[in-house]
Amino acid sequence: MRAELTRREGAALLAASAMLPATGRATTTSQGSTEMSTVTTPDGVQIFFKDWGPKTARPIVFHHGWPLSSDDWDAQMLFFLSKGFRVVAHDRRGHGRSAQVSDGHDMDHYAADAFAVAEHLDLRNAVHIGHSTGGGEVARYVAKHGQPAGRVAKAVLVSAVPPLMLKTPANPEGLPMEVFDGFRAALAANRAQFFRDVPAGPFYGFNRPGATVHEGVIQNWWRQGMMGGARAHYDGIKAFSETDQTEDLRAITVPTLVLHGDDDQIVPIADAALKSAPLLRNGTLKVYPGFSHGMLTVNADVLNADLLAFVNA
Repeated sequence: MRAELTRREGAALLAASAMLPATGRATTTSQGSTEMSTVTTPDGVQIFFKDWGPKTARPIVFHHGWPLSSDDWDAQMLFFLSKGFRVVAHDRRGHGRSAQVSDGHDMDHYAADAFAVAEHLDLRNAVHIGHSTGGGEVARYVAKHGQPAGRVAKAVLVSAVPPLMLKTPANPEGLPMEVFDGFRAALAANRAQFFRDVPAGPFYGFNRPGATVHEGVIQNWWRQGMMGGARAHYDGIKAFSETDQTEDLRAITVPTLVLHGDDDQIVPIADAALKSAPLLRNGTLKVYPGFSHGMLTVNADVLNADLLAFVNA
């Protein structure tokens, strides 16, 4: 009886799924009704997003880092939701619950996908906040889409990769290609182990003497990473390390806050914030002594207060 009921339920689900629209919101059912919000980009990629809070409230839009998902912003989304804001975050293509497509894993597509979400939800006067690779996404989005369309009011770059991580003749202080080749080799050889070692070590500074290690944080990082696709993660290394965003930063005119920890072992502050802030026309830099790359999680109370002050300024 239970097996027969399961087959009937499965057939019903298949029939229902065939009636779903190709774009916008879709509804799936499993142990009750759950709404899953997506938008389909102009090149046919389904992007998952969260949209919480009053639709008339000011939107705060969060852009996650590599290789994670919008879940990495839980502490910030709940905080700003409690303050009456509308909070929005999406999973980058190939990451989280978005489609695991083969191509488009570059800053141009990342920014265009973010714009598809902003257009779909008609977000205006928004504050866009990006962490790590998401900071690069924010810089490209604001420069190429948000400002020209009049949809962005402020921006925040948290432990962000701009202007350029890779060492080049024009950027001799950057990290050598061997570092990023090592990332690619580790991912291709054993992605699951690599995604355990990164959060257990340098990402949150858990490898520092005397550090308080949060096992749940490590497991949550691993969970988010393994939800995404290996191809997107592999190609994403090139996107976050080799994309020169100097001109993006120079083009941004809205007030922009740059936040970085001086013990960031993933995106060293000397290669990022100390170079990006002077390129911004209306930028403010704040450095946190001893904070790690993952400070938005392990130091959420400090970051949230500073973000709120900037948003309300």
